[in-house]
Amino acid sequence: MLTLIVKFEVKPEQLETFKQVLNDNKLGSVNEPGMLEMRFFEGKDSPTTIFAYERWASAEAHQAHVNQPYAKTLLQLAETALASPLEVMNLKDTAAAPLHENNPKQVQPQDEVFSIFFIFKIKQEFRAQLLQQFTSHVQCTRSEEPGNLVFDLYTVEGQDDTLVIYEHWRTESDLWDIHFHQPYAIETGKVLEQAIVGDMKQYMNFVNEF
Repeated sequence: MLTLIVKFEVKPEQLETFKQVLNDNKLGSVNEPGMLEMRFFEGKDSPTTIFAYERWASAEAHQAHVNQPYAKTLLQLAETALASPLEVMNLKDTAAAPLHENNPKQVQPQDEVFSIFFIFKIKQEFRAQLLQQFTSHVQCTRSEEPGNLVFDLYTVEGQDDTLVIYEHWRTESDLWDIHFHQPYAIETGKVLEQAIVGDMKQYMNFVNEF
């Protein structure tokens, strides 16, 4: 499986056009057998920052997608609509999860889904310790917290100093008022305080799906 996050910084005057072309790309890809998941998010405080989260059956399936006309239209528009070059992150599972559409913890009508891309830089000497700490953190979050919908930790190919947490919560309070008070989250926080480069808050991207 190939999992990607693509980050787009879109020029404000091109935002609506770019989002429409993204959605056309998603609609076209539905009929591709190798497309497993494609979701788009915009920043809560910066709607011109857009994240694509994609899962493909293989690298070959993704390459076949890139050659489709709707994907070519998107890439062509990106040449003029973006304020900076797009950023592609090839993700590697650290604790494999089922496809999110098959997740037994489905969104309920009363949920106010709170989503985050936490993409952070770490000091290399803490990488092994942090990945070990997250082993139990990820498992406990998924199995013991009913307020959590998705909690995935990834490494990034070619960037040993970067980790990614992709997470969805039923409500914002499930994260701040419950998750961060769990013993495993407290222990992880202690390691992160030593391991992370700079201020943790700068790496948290709060997003809305569209």
